[in-house]
Amino acid sequence: ITKNRFKIQAFVISMSNMKINMNNIENVLESLNSKTLRVCVIGIGRIGLPTALSFAKSGLETVGVDINENLIQNINSGKFPLKDEPGYEKIFNDVINEKKFSATTNIDEAVPNSDLILLSLPTPMNENNIPDYSALRIVASKLSDILSPNSLVIVESTIEPGFIEDEMVEIISDNDRLDVEKNFFIGVCPENANPGEILHDFTNLPRLVGGINQNISKVIQIIYSYVFGVELIEMPDCKTANAVKLTTNVFRDINIAFINELSIMFEKLGIDTIKVLEAAKKKYNFQIHYPGAGVGGPCLPINSYQFLNTARRIGSELNIIESSRRINEKMPDYVVELLLDALKECNKIIKNSHILLLGVSYKPNVKDIQLTPAEHIITKLQNLGAIVHIYDPHYVSNTLFGIDTEENLEKIISNMDSTIIVTAHQEFKKIEISLFKQMKTPILIDTRGIIEPEIAKQNQLIFRGLGRGHS
Repeated sequence: ITKNRFKIQAFVISMSNMKINMNNIENVLESLNSKTLRVCVIGIGRIGLPTALSFAKSGLETVGVDINENLIQNINSGKFPLKDEPGYEKIFNDVINEKKFSATTNIDEAVPNSDLILLSLPTPMNENNIPDYSALRIVASKLSDILSPNSLVIVESTIEPGFIEDEMVEIISDNDRLDVEKNFFIGVCPENANPGEILHDFTNLPRLVGGINQNISKVIQIIYSYVFGVELIEMPDCKTANAVKLTTNVFRDINIAFINELSIMFEKLGIDTIKVLEAAKKKYNFQIHYPGAGVGGPCLPINSYQFLNTARRIGSELNIIESSRRINEKMPDYVVELLLDALKECNKIIKNSHILLLGVSYKPNVKDIQLTPAEHIITKLQNLGAIVHIYDPHYVSNTLFGIDTEENLEKIISNMDSTIIVTAHQEFKKIEISLFKQMKTPILIDTRGIIEPEIAKQNQLIFRGLGRGHS
């Protein structure tokens, strides 16, 4: 009896170490129910880490892989790096304590011991605005050597339509060890989350699914339904899913450009753009977008250039997208023009003026400066001889763009000649407008529609609101 018990235990252990055939729906369902599916998330940044934590929270053993050694060390020491993502710190602590999640830089060990490989890698632009897929290509080349047979690779990164079919499959299959649809499988489930609201979006927003074949699409739907419990929209293939993802984001870039251009015209006409938009949104088919200092972040600008890159490659034209990019990229220059106009009103030159930027994050309430329009504004102001100061509640006592950020807004405001609101952080909406009257020259430039022009006028500020006229 004892011998038989040991044999059974050995059999169970050997079975638990067996690879799951990720092309077999029954195998996948069984592995989810028994929580034996092993997950590896490569790239555990803003999206990848919450993704890994979500899989771990569902009870699946998950390992995160990243080349950032400090990030890995902090995670394994129990330090949660995304303080601006509500809800995830508790999940992080829970899965760390339950030993469901760990992080490593050792991709050679993590990948072969996993059944499901998720890629959440950056796809930035180079200096010529060409999308850079080097991280995906490098990892795909690595997978060619270390991916275990019958594994499933899911790409969550935002990529151009056709990249999976035309490049990823070929790279992974390069050494003839792996053959797509025979002994390895691939698909996409593009991330669909707004920084600062990722937990809400992961558990509420529908996800797009595309597989190398219909069976793999079904497998991905089963897995993501198990982990996230949201609607999964099946696309006919990977490239269609990626086309949908880009279309939704580029739609926003185009419409922001439209409103930015209108706001400049409305300003000259003495029309308040915000009042126009608030009334326009009452119409059932109008989707509101707001003007601003520019469009930043790792998504919208890059997504437009991804489509433009695709069009260039296949000989198509996307004139609206090209025009929209030009408009949005000029907005930081227009913000500086508003400042120069306000300085002129009070007979002050910009050289040696102390200019305070409120907010440098590319969007409100997150700690992220990727492609932020604030950088362009800073460069332009410095080239004109201004002395630039930064206050951002997410970057206190940091050095950004060569500038030491300020610690306390109230202590420095009296030394400023003017203030530009670049980012609509929630904290800035609570500032008493009388604070700005303490500046040496009470010039306030609002690029985000936080300050009502009439209130600024009542407080005797020299005010410029983007698309809102002068006071």
